[in-house]
Amino acid sequence: MKHLLKMMDLSGQDIERILNLADALKLEQRQGVMRHPLKGKTLAMIFEKNSTRTRVSFEVGMYQLGGHAIFLSNADSQIGRGEPIQDTARVLSRYCNGIMIRTYAQETVDQLAEWSSVPVINGLSDQSHPCQVLADLMTVRERFKKLSGLKLCYIGDGNNMANALIIGGLKCGMSVSVACPEGYEPGAKSLEFALHAGGDFTLTADPKKAAEGADVVFTDVWASMGQEKETAARKKAFAGFCVNSELMKVTNSAMVQHCLPAHHGEEITEEVFEAHATEIFDEAENRLHAQKAVMELLMA
Repeated sequence: MKHLLKMMDLSGQDIERILNLADALKLEQRQGVMRHPLKGKTLAMIFEKNSTRTRVSFEVGMYQLGGHAIFLSNADSQIGRGEPIQDTARVLSRYCNGIMIRTYAQETVDQLAEWSSVPVINGLSDQSHPCQVLADLMTVRERFKKLSGLKLCYIGDGNNMANALIIGGLKCGMSVSVACPEGYEPGAKSLEFALHAGGDFTLTADPKKAAEGADVVFTDVWASMGQEKETAARKKAFAGFCVNSELMKVTNSAMVQHCLPAHHGEEITEEVFEAHATEIFDEAENRLHAQKAVMELLMA
């Protein structure tokens, strides 16, 4: 594993290796054990999209591993003034030991990795959110002590979360069901993978059908960053795709996961969110541990 660009790049064995290390790092932190495998190393963090959890978890993670992180927004770098991504990649590779980018186009992530001589980590793109899904899988495995054989259900927009969960879930031997309104389905590459993966996959426009017998239910906001102008249209299209108490009744007493931030009363009711808040914030915490595992494996 040279980079982490999207879930498609990881094998089931890669995912297991990352999760096993993440579990160990979390236990070490709980026990007050501090190792510094990245002592003296620096991670450049490029943010073309703002974030709370991504920035804090990567920055804290680098500190805990003995390294240092540098935050670069569009206002803080020449990318925001039109410098070609290949030039930024080559410059940062001379200064830093790794690069994390949170951006819009997957092509930006891929091009950065093509020109970089150090590991590149996708902190989020419009196509995939691998760091979040690794944390999600870690959280589910903590609860059930396994992944294979469980049913994963995703309800909402066929966005980067849906794409990455489909691929990650199937690679880990999970049954995956996705419910999206017509016209808001997951990306073609994710659906093509699901078609040929040989696993149990269902795509439907019926949330209750998708949730039936689910062990874990995922959802996400209806309008992601950059889609604010579509908010009104999306609220109309996604009516009926809320994770509420009625939907939860058809699940297998499922746990609930949300990558946050959540719009309470839209994609998830306040009642369901608070009933599963411990699971959701365990998921948020596990961003730290999963990303530390990725950074150690790539940069140590």
